[in-house]
Amino acid sequence: MPSLTREKLDQARKLVADAGVDVWMVFVRETSGGSDPCLPLILDAGLTWQSALMVTRTGETIAVLGNYDADPLRVSGDWDRIVPYVQGIREPLLEVLDGVCGDHPRIAVNTSTSDDKADGITHGMYRLLETYLSGTRLEEALVSAEGIAMALRGRKSAEEVRRMRRAIAETDALFDLAAAHARVGASERAIYRLIQERIDAQGFGYGWERAGNPIVNSGPDSMIGHGIPSDTITIQPGHIFHIDLGVVVEGYSSDIQRCWFVGDSVPDDVSGAFDAVQAAISAGASMLRPGIAGWEVDAEGRRTLVDRGYPEYMHALGHQVGRMAHDGGALLGPRWERYGRTPLIPVSVDEVYTLELGITVPGRGYLGYEEMVQVTPEGCTFLSNRPTSMPLLG
Repeated sequence: MPSLTREKLDQARKLVADAGVDVWMVFVRETSGGSDPCLPLILDAGLTWQSALMVTRTGETIAVLGNYDADPLRVSGDWDRIVPYVQGIREPLLEVLDGVCGDHPRIAVNTSTSDDKADGITHGMYRLLETYLSGTRLEEALVSAEGIAMALRGRKSAEEVRRMRRAIAETDALFDLAAAHARVGASERAIYRLIQERIDAQGFGYGWERAGNPIVNSGPDSMIGHGIPSDTITIQPGHIFHIDLGVVVEGYSSDIQRCWFVGDSVPDDVSGAFDAVQAAISAGASMLRPGIAGWEVDAEGRRTLVDRGYPEYMHALGHQVGRMAHDGGALLGPRWERYGRTPLIPVSVDEVYTLELGITVPGRGYLGYEEMVQVTPEGCTFLSNRPTSMPLLG
């Protein structure tokens, strides 16, 4: 069975060939403090000196990197050609690029004005690359690799989906843990700490920054959105208790929201909000299919909610999930300035999205649900275990 890295490199070969460029290049330096988001997809190692990892239009994989970083790549067997250097990368890099580029050279690098996960080359490294290419036949060759980076990250292999299913299963177990300990009088912060202790004990990662993960809300006075759980807000009868949680398992994330009502039965105002949220999620799922623009999916979910008498949500209906909870690429969102062109990008098969929205119920709190779905040739399938009713906390 090929490694996940090799699977993604094979995928990159086809994407580069289809993109009409000579070569796609990930150009990085000293990755220990953070690096190009594409790098972990094609390399299971760190790099120290300036490094160029390339996939050519003919399918060749080439790594130009410092001599002390070369051996792990040789051992991996994932790279067709390894070009180590000692004093500087400029000359070996130019020689490789000149050899793989045709008469009208096009070198794709990770720049994007809309997608942070496809905008991995730093400004300094881009400027440095321009300096290296200056005065050569390649000096006007740089183009955006946005389409390649988005597709490579977004289109999940079977192994990637397996890992995400495991992350979802572990997230469900954490929801069960929280529900077992969430009792009247417990603070939001206590449940937050409980979940984090279990995540840390199992060696899992966090789908977004640890300080704000999980999001825990109880009642009408809680911070909605990306708030911090409170030590003073406690679970009380009549509250909606809400958790938004994403964990990273085997390098892949979940992102799911669940709610409970604190009481003996779910009142009409809460059940009505639950039904409206679920109807909007169903409406979005019914629209989601390869080729549709993300804004069209969002519009259907938004219309469904408003038609039931609720205000529209102030965010996208869904985003992609993968290595991180917010994983870039096409967005199931409205055509708002803040989202750039991502809502206009057609959805592709094998991408994994959330479908999420919520309603603030007066006097009760925030009722939000979030599911994970995978795009299939015919539509989409739910990866998360979607609830059919709102559970109770005694």
